[in-house]
Amino acid sequence: MKHQASNQSLQKYKAIHRQFERLDLDSRFLILYASKQVQRFAANPQEVMPGKDIRLGFPEFIGLENILIPILKGEQELFELKSLARTSSEECHLYFDIYILRNRCESHNENKLTILFEDTTKTILIKQQSKNIKLLYNLLFTYKNYMEKVLAAMAEALLVTTKTGKIKKVNRAALDLFGYSEEELIGQPISLLLDDNTLFPKAIQQKSLLKKYFQNIEIICRSKKKEKLLIAFSCSLIQSKTDDNIDIIYIGRNITVQKSRQQRIGTQYAITRILSESQSIQQAIPKTLHAICECLGWELGELWTANEYIALSSQQDCVHSVLRCVEIWSSRTVAIREFKAVTWQTTYTPGTGFPAQVWSTQSPLWIENISQHDNLGWGYNVSLHEIALSSDVRSQAAVESGLRSAFGFPILDNGEILGVMTFFSQDAQLKDAELMQMMVSVGHQIAQFIKSKLLEKSLVEREERYRDLFENADELIQCVTPYGQFEYVNRAWLKTLGYSELEVNELSLFDIIHPDFREKYRHILYQMMSGNKIDQVTIALISKDGQKIFVQGSINCKFFKGKPVVMRGIFQNVTQRVALEEAQRQQQEQTERLLLNILPEAIFNRLKEEPGTIAEHFSDVSVLFADIVGFTEIASQISAIQLVNILNQIFSIFDRLTEQYSLEKIKTIGDAYMVVGGLPVRHPNHAQAIACMALDMQTVIEEFNFENNQNFSIRVGIHSGPVVAGVIGIKKVSYDLWGDTVNIAHRMESQGLAGKIQVTEATYQKLCHEFVFQKRGEIEVKGKGKMTTYLMIGRK
Repeated sequence: MKHQASNQSLQKYKAIHRQFERLDLDSRFLILYASKQVQRFAANPQEVMPGKDIRLGFPEFIGLENILIPILKGEQELFELKSLARTSSEECHLYFDIYILRNRCESHNENKLTILFEDTTKTILIKQQSKNIKLLYNLLFTYKNYMEKVLAAMAEALLVTTKTGKIKKVNRAALDLFGYSEEELIGQPISLLLDDNTLFPKAIQQKSLLKKYFQNIEIICRSKKKEKLLIAFSCSLIQSKTDDNIDIIYIGRNITVQKSRQQRIGTQYAITRILSESQSIQQAIPKTLHAICECLGWELGELWTANEYIALSSQQDCVHSVLRCVEIWSSRTVAIREFKAVTWQTTYTPGTGFPAQVWSTQSPLWIENISQHDNLGWGYNVSLHEIALSSDVRSQAAVESGLRSAFGFPILDNGEILGVMTFFSQDAQLKDAELMQMMVSVGHQIAQFIKSKLLEKSLVEREERYRDLFENADELIQCVTPYGQFEYVNRAWLKTLGYSELEVNELSLFDIIHPDFREKYRHILYQMMSGNKIDQVTIALISKDGQKIFVQGSINCKFFKGKPVVMRGIFQNVTQRVALEEAQRQQQEQTERLLLNILPEAIFNRLKEEPGTIAEHFSDVSVLFADIVGFTEIASQISAIQLVNILNQIFSIFDRLTEQYSLEKIKTIGDAYMVVGGLPVRHPNHAQAIACMALDMQTVIEEFNFENNQNFSIRVGIHSGPVVAGVIGIKKVSYDLWGDTVNIAHRMESQGLAGKIQVTEATYQKLCHEFVFQKRGEIEVKGKGKMTTYLMIGRK
């Protein structure tokens, strides 16, 4: 790709007829273009090619990011590195200067970096002849100080070791990350920090393996406090110029928080899948414990409840109950036989131990260090030999098994607690507030599953009892001639239809068949007389008092010498079942109408065809949050009915706008309104539709104020990006969204300005050609740091 330099400095160097070799870099410092001879200036020539990071081939650029970025942004015009040197394998010296300039790519509307290399070997050699040893020493000393400053300024952790793994050098970022002092690390083996000590020695023996697998590799490390850290390392080898020694450079960044967030999302998905696929509570609970432990990296999980397995009882009924462990899952990597044995024998009264504390408070609990916590094992314990154990036996067994941290959460739904799940880890785990909050939701989800399965079991048992009574009841039996005259009916038949035996003798079969079924019964008679047996037939009869009685059963015809002589029918009265089926059908239709009011039609149709959890990834949608400013103060001045009426009027107008622009309303929370464009049916103009609705929302609020003598204003926030959308759970289902896009859109609203529409950079790029914006600048967004935002003014 050809680039045009946009600054005067590059034009100046072109104009003075000096010979340069050239590299072009993108904003991530990856090589876009390399001139033919530029590799001869590199420390690692084989790393100088398009797509490679310039720092791999030129170590001089490590730590210069704080200089390169201002040049890339145009805040600094030029940076020079003078009198750099290389020594080849033939001990030939190469001296060169480096010039770093900004390069504007007009075709792609973005800035690049151009690096110019000038061979100054002849000039330097001439100058060196005239310099004395002291000047050379000062130059080297200055350069060393400069590199020390560069290393100290690096945001990433830097470690330099010998090929045997002994640490030679660390920077300030590494010390801060691992919590050691420089004296504590220098000369120590790198295994002090890494869990896996075998990876890098293997890589040194096979350099090709290092380049292939040890760039941005994720390694579990340990801080001085033995806390687990997940570090993404990029490693390279450097050969000493004075001897054959090899040094290994490790550049790492801490991705522990990012990985934890991914683990939490994975845990939610795994639990949702398990609950949707499990047929019973006994099947789901062990899988759930297993999934939580594996997804979050904990070694042991337990379920505690107040009855044999799960108690469907209120907290008040369980005040004097005791908690027992009814399920345990543990990893095979831990030896916890003794801890398990103690756990199976342990019971708790509410509030007297770790699980019981969670039960009593109905809140999650986190223990960072079991050995320092005095409320893990309290309760009463009975051994197999009926010997009372001390109150700290369970805590002691946990410590002896190598368990260090624990957390627990309640299985709770609408104030009704069904159990407590507790988990243990061999690693020191710092309290994770986000994880605890997520597990509260997981506990609610598990509680809903348990209650639904218990209710389902109750209904099945009730159905079986009803079916048993029904199957053992007396059937309606009748014998009829081919001409329709009754020859015999039993007592149940007479009782059901209300006729006397004398009245039956005067009746024809077609006299008591309901008019709606007479044609159907004629067809059945034709089949029977043709020799076919009708195993299952449903018809309607008319009782003496005119009621429509539905019966179901089998009919067969007896033949004598090839001629039909009698037709026998054995029926059951299914009038109630037919009525119930009709009521269920009407209820189903009503339910479907209600669901269409709360779910998108496409999602409703999917749930109807394939019941279960729906979760779908959308790579590009636009999310809008709107909030009525000052509504809380206004709400305190009017009645609840007036408040609801006002909200209903405003949100009804918003709902019509949603339909007008083919958007999807997600939910309202108090006086907040959430809508999304681009799902569940994908379409490319979702950002434009959201923008139009946002502007119209401001207009309708102004009209509402004028008509109702109010002074409302709204804050609107918009962000575009990927989300996961779907329907989870089995009660009060709703279509909802998850992901950073939703959180950022909400932050745009909550940190916006009254009466303004605040959008992110991503949304601005989609709309800037059609709408007018005012740049607000950078704001501090909770959880995201500084973000550039814009205020949308109107259409162009």
